[in-house]
Amino acid sequence: MTTLKKKKKNLEPQMNGFDYDPQEAIEYLSSVDATLAALITRAGPFTMQIRSLHDPFEALARNIIFQQLHGKAAAAIHARVVALFGKSKLRPQDILAASEEELLGAGVSRAKLAALKDLAAKTLDGTVPTLARLRRMDDEEIIERLTKVRGIGRWTVEMLLMFRLGRPDVLPSGDYAVRKGFGLVYGLKESPKLKELDQYGERWRPYRSVASWYMWRAVELPTGTLPLKALKKPSKEKC
Repeated sequence: MTTLKKKKKNLEPQMNGFDYDPQEAIEYLSSVDATLAALITRAGPFTMQIRSLHDPFEALARNIIFQQLHGKAAAAIHARVVALFGKSKLRPQDILAASEEELLGAGVSRAKLAALKDLAAKTLDGTVPTLARLRRMDDEEIIERLTKVRGIGRWTVEMLLMFRLGRPDVLPSGDYAVRKGFGLVYGLKESPKLKELDQYGERWRPYRSVASWYMWRAVELPTGTLPLKALKKPSKEKC
């Protein structure tokens, strides 16, 4: 085993599912953006957690069911759907075999029913990649493939990239809270347009996922905490 492989192997348990070293990301972001560095100091430690991804179909089916619903209500519907088949997890074959009446009776809307059926079909025909294949694909390729499924948009895939695959460089510029947080932190009168956020976010590469997470945290800070100004380095005393 080479030294590089040994180093990577030693880092894996510390990264807890991340495809990068969070501490390294924070240090880098702080070095390239003083205002973001101030936010990181104010908001506190990076506590984002990666949710295990064992099966892309199961994760995406859950995302579809949870869309536009409060957590408890969505969790109850998801549990009823899983219970229909007497198994511990959903399989595409089960969804395709289920009748509309069964799924509607579990609380799934007609729009989500159609999305689940399409997801199941596209999983079986290979449009939705296997987990092994997903891990080898780049972010944009994954977005291009998965948004072919009815009911799955770019934001849903970006959340999977960030919170399931632990990818380092995702900027969900279409996310309302990310844009709101950015406007608060940088003292804008209104949330930035997608293009403006994308342009500014170029300085955060290759760790835009971490910067985005801190934009979410900014929205949760007490009123009056923001905006933040770039921290100035203390001047050196004259000898």
